[in-house]
Amino acid sequence: MRDTAAASERGCGRLGRMKYSAGVLLFRRVPEVTVLLGHMGGPLWSRKDLGAWSIPKGEYEPDAEEDRAAAGREFTEELGLPVPDGEWIALGEVQYGSGRRKKQVRVWAVEGDLDPAQVIPGTFEMEWPPRSGRVQEFPEIDRAGWFDLATAHEKLGAGQRPFLPRLADHLNGA
Repeated sequence: MRDTAAASERGCGRLGRMKYSAGVLLFRRVPEVTVLLGHMGGPLWSRKDLGAWSIPKGEYEPDAEEDRAAAGREFTEELGLPVPDGEWIALGEVQYGSGRRKKQVRVWAVEGDLDPAQVIPGTFEMEWPPRSGRVQEFPEIDRAGWFDLATAHEKLGAGQRPFLPRLADHLNGA
């Protein structure tokens, strides 16, 4: 018999473990607030726009790495650039998905600027085309861009959208 209470405390479900992700939402005021997002790379996202952009983030193991350190590492891995100096503003976490796709994402906002043309994305490998036996390398993000909050809301996947009003509330002193 399985100890479901213990499994629940560890973030495990019947179908698998919770995945943990951390990232940095870079923002600037020019004069309105804009945020830096990355368009997800690879063939599954190449023809999509709305819902195909992401906060620079990635997975980590909570037992092996602190979430904030993971957020900085993932930002650098995805963009090829360090997180600009500045205050790290905790925007909290969201959970989305279910079963094997259940994920907890923790994000910090940092005010700073960078030129999207300077981005040198990390890469990942996947079999493509499916069932071909060929493994190809693709960029983690294929482009980056600055978006006002309303546009970013449309570009982001639904699970990451809650971070935008949290940033706005923080900047408005709420």
